Amino acid sequence: MPIEVTPLTEKDIPGAVTCIQRAFAQDPYNNWVFSQRNFSAERNSISLTLRCRWGMKHALFHVAKDSTESSDKVLGVACWVPPSHASAPQSWSSWGGDWLLWLEQVRMNLLYGRGGLNVKRYWIWKAAQAEAQTELWTDTNGYYFCNIVTVLPEAQGKGVGKLLFRYVTDRADREGRKCYLESSRAEPNMAIYERMGFGLVKEMVCDDGGEGIRLFCMVREPKGRS
Repeated sequence: MPIEVTPLTEKDIPGAVTCIQRAFAQDPYNNWVFSQRNFSAERNSISLTLRCRWGMKHALFHVAKDSTESSDKVLGVACWVPPSHASAPQSWSSWGGDWLLWLEQVRMNLLYGRGGLNVKRYWIWKAAQAEAQTELWTDTNGYYFCNIVTVLPEAQGKGVGKLLFRYVTDRADREGRKCYLESSRAEPNMAIYERMGFGLVKEMVCDDGGEGIRLFCMVREPKGRS
């Protein structure tokens, strides 16, 4: 199956949202932070659409498709946050994009509610993530952060995820920069990421009164460097 990886476009967003929702349906983090009884697929679709539009301008957001099909079906999605130097101030464009996304999310919450999101657990995760990244992100050149990577179940095992990764990891190698990700599954994800050069550096614990999850923080060194 010939796979083509291209930047996300507006036309791709519905397929990208479907891909993310299907791939994360049984994800441990997703099931921990969302009440499955109160989960709103509609609200989640709107939230992901907002994130996709933000990513088109402020991240490296790519989709993978079968180049021989005319349906434009999205088989996989990857969103990477580009690196920034530790001493560099946030750009006005980035700052404005973050605030616009926040305002759109507030409007979404007013219209659609939380859609089953456990706000307490969300902030437990955000605090743990901030602590982990502060501890681990020691390279002043910054890190390519893999924020989302998903492949449709029927397309897994066909090299789709590898191509989505290489689109950025090859660039990171050329620039001599590290890559970083957080996986909510030890198996089989960690072994897959290890084959692409990532190594486990920390287990992030998110606990809510004894009900918690572990996220596995992994870093990839630039190829040819130790």
